[in-house]
Amino acid sequence: MDADVESPMKGIVLKVLSVVVFVCMSTCIKAAGNGIATGQITFYRSAFAMVPILVFLACRGQLRDAFRTRNVSGHLARGFVGILSMSCGFYGLVHLPLPEAIAIGYAMPLLAVAFAAIFLGEIVRLYRWSAVVIGMVGVLIITWPRLTLFEEGGFGSGEALGAVAVLLSATLGAIAMVLVRKLVQKERTHTIVLYFSLSASVYSLATVPFGWVAMSWQAFFLLMLAGFCGGIAQILLTESYRHADMSTIAPFEYTSIVLGMIIGYVLFGDVPTGTMLAGTAIVVGAGIFIIYREHQLGLERKGARKHVTPQG
Repeated sequence: MDADVESPMKGIVLKVLSVVVFVCMSTCIKAAGNGIATGQITFYRSAFAMVPILVFLACRGQLRDAFRTRNVSGHLARGFVGILSMSCGFYGLVHLPLPEAIAIGYAMPLLAVAFAAIFLGEIVRLYRWSAVVIGMVGVLIITWPRLTLFEEGGFGSGEALGAVAVLLSATLGAIAMVLVRKLVQKERTHTIVLYFSLSASVYSLATVPFGWVAMSWQAFFLLMLAGFCGGIAQILLTESYRHADMSTIAPFEYTSIVLGMIIGYVLFGDVPTGTMLAGTAIVVGAGIFIIYREHQLGLERKGARKHVTPQG
């Protein structure tokens, strides 16, 4: 999707709005999710997300075009990995403080750099490898106090399992990002977004025999709202890339930790620990450095292309 580099401020605003709405989605899930099967949560998140997405595509006259694909198997694979990532993330979200779940989730873009090098053959040099390693040390600092709960409470510790689940979610999410990078080579963005919500809804329905429960009206409303928020946030995020380069808007992803801390404290009484804040600072710093390096390398590639002769 071509970026309109003349309106980066609009791209930044849309990115920040998407972060706000995504955090609202997470808040709704955390408020409603206790005692509800993870597959049930992912179904409502995916199914109701399709409502704003379908309306948006219909208003733009892209609805019929969005259903056309040349790679059904690719969408199904991306959807399967994505729904596993979402399920693990939601489990962790329910069992961990909100800002902690958000901070551990920042491991995903770090792992995506490593997986892109391993599976796609992308060139990752020493600076970015170093940032990935340092960032993962930050993730370990955040999760270590939770992981030690295994020693105290065994494998029944909800917070310890929650930390592992979010780490697994980040790993699967990074694999999903690699699959998306392969899809975008031939598939349109709105097709990828639509087929993910569709496939995730179908996959989630397969978990009905494994413990779906009757919900209160409050829980139903919160999960429905979470789905709407997820769809709207996805639209805002996609639109933000129309108006600014990814390297310009990507750092604003980290505003979610500030919002998460505020909401976590006000609604759930979550107070960040010093260890969590220190680890988060390391992860965010590593992430921003990777974004900076991507931007510098992008400028170098553009400069090289300007000096290429018509013969190649």
